[in-house]
Amino acid sequence: MNHTLKSYFSKDTEAAPLAVFRIFFGFMMLISIIRFWSYGWIDKLYVKPKFFFSFYGFEFVKPIGEYTYLIFVLCALASIGVAVGYKYRLSIVLFFLSFTYIELMDKTTYLNHYYFISVLSFVMIFLPASAYFSVDAKLKGRSYQRIPAWTIDSIKLLLAIVYFYAGLAKLNSDWLLNAMPLKIWLPSKYDLPFLGSVLQKEWVHYFFSYSGAIYDLIIPFLLFYKRTRWVAFIAVVIFHTLTRVLFPIGMFPFIMTISVLVFFEAKLHHKILHSIAMVFRITKERFDSGQILHYNHQQPLLWFLALFFIIQLALPFRYLLYPGELFWTEEGYRFSWRVMLIEKAGYASFKIVNGKTGTSFLVDNTDFLSAFQEKQMATQPDFILEYAHFLKQHFESQGHQNVEVYVDSYVALNGRLSTRFIDPTVDLGKQKESFKHKTWIIPFKDEIKGL
Repeated sequence: MNHTLKSYFSKDTEAAPLAVFRIFFGFMMLISIIRFWSYGWIDKLYVKPKFFFSFYGFEFVKPIGEYTYLIFVLCALASIGVAVGYKYRLSIVLFFLSFTYIELMDKTTYLNHYYFISVLSFVMIFLPASAYFSVDAKLKGRSYQRIPAWTIDSIKLLLAIVYFYAGLAKLNSDWLLNAMPLKIWLPSKYDLPFLGSVLQKEWVHYFFSYSGAIYDLIIPFLLFYKRTRWVAFIAVVIFHTLTRVLFPIGMFPFIMTISVLVFFEAKLHHKILHSIAMVFRITKERFDSGQILHYNHQQPLLWFLALFFIIQLALPFRYLLYPGELFWTEEGYRFSWRVMLIEKAGYASFKIVNGKTGTSFLVDNTDFLSAFQEKQMATQPDFILEYAHFLKQHFESQGHQNVEVYVDSYVALNGRLSTRFIDPTVDLGKQKESFKHKTWIIPFKDEIKGL
């Protein structure tokens, strides 16, 4: 076993796939940032709101008013540096920090693919992505055409985890037995040309549910196996094209489609690099040195990355430490590659009470939250708790005495009838945020079986 591992970690491979991945990654991130800015989302999501929901432990990460635009500028410049391989290590570190800061500024905007980009860019910090076909290689006059094989395999492993865990998460009774929440979402696409009428049929909802689960579970293995790789890529293109048409998930389908190219052999990537070289009038041959890159201190780095991947493998199962239904409480739901599994609609009305006199009044949420923030807050317990703390502090600062905060909340999950969500007798102002189970969540009155 030990000999096998030593043999594997001593292997080298062509650097071209990692160079192509770096170029496409940086370019796609640049487009994503430009797209985000052009839609006015920076102003709408990070400048105009009066209140921002924080991730536990990262409460210090907040938008900085109009200067928030500078964070996006830094992120865009860093993505260019990554794409062209200029001062790559600095560029990828700045990209990781700026993008992750953007992700952490308001929990309301959390998406699995934002988390994926942060995790992926973190891994890329430790990879020699600028060793070949980069500005760095040209300026240093030193190009490495071959690099350790594990550097490319680490990206493949991360992509495999994302897909496979997304498939495992779909193995639940709502998804497989009730076609939920696709049975809610797909009929709403009635106005799509050609597909609109088909999406009204129940068998289509089940077909999409089962094919989606099967796709996620097997696609990593099909991509790893050379004989099925092109079939797998065609499936990736079809799957992500459909998801892009059916659901508003931005650049994610394009990012995943481009990313799986890393599974292909170097011959394809050399063709891609040759095309890029022709467009930008670059002499590709100057990078084809045949030199092999060796890490001087590889073992500590490998142990660090091994720990990182162990955490990635274990983190999605932290929900087992909590009682109750995961889809209801969402304790351990985020950062676990659970993609588009639930449809929640909620209502939350907050009451401010003077604990001594009993006098009370209701809060108008629109005084403090945007419509998007209110929608997210109404169905997620940690949002409700953080907002309750904010209301307590706000009204205490306004001179109110003995402030207690109660919420009247109802949530409908995956087509079920709306039921009470939070115990209305609990003063949320006295509850502390932690990793512990929130006992004031009213237990789910149904059962969802599965992983």
